[in-house]
Amino acid sequence: LLLLDVVPMSFAIETVGGIATRVIERNTTLPIHYEQVFTTAAPFQTKVEINVMQGERPMAADNKTIGKFTLKGIKRAPAGVPQINVSFDIDANGILTVTAKDLGTGNEQSITTTDSERMTDAEIAAAIADAERYAAEDAARRAGFEERERAQKLVAQAEDRLKEQGKQMDKDAKRALKGAVAAVQRYLLKKP
Repeated sequence: LLLLDVVPMSFAIETVGGIATRVIERNTTLPIHYEQVFTTAAPFQTKVEINVMQGERPMAADNKTIGKFTLKGIKRAPAGVPQINVSFDIDANGILTVTAKDLGTGNEQSITTTDSERMTDAEIAAAIADAERYAAEDAARRAGFEERERAQKLVAQAEDRLKEQGKQMDKDAKRALKGAVAAVQRYLLKKP
């Protein structure tokens, strides 16, 4: 009989809009190494906070934070340009090391956690039950946040176009674009 250690609960990091992006799924066999490249959400960010969570729900607030750290020294650039490589390593003993590295500058920061800092068996069982109970509501909340994020990107693109080509644009097209931007901005001001 061969016993394999597995991850009892998913690990995630918080991304834009409070969304928990899962990087290691529950029941993954140990040891495990996983990497994913993320980017900045705001223009000219010089640091990012890495919020490492354990849980099954799509919204960060509904999961347990097991560690946080800040990667500093990111080169100022427009949103979406910096490339931050985040790696998760869990050894056979369950020790988790999360490392964030700015691929542009080489700056790196990491955190290590052990089982004592993670969810207990009772917390894991409750978290799995909650994830099942709130699955439909969580999916709707996540979809709403993703819709808002897409709308914000479209507004930014439209405003850039108005700045770059506004003087050359047809007067009616320019007025229509400004009206559409204003309507989306009013929508975004509403509480999610």
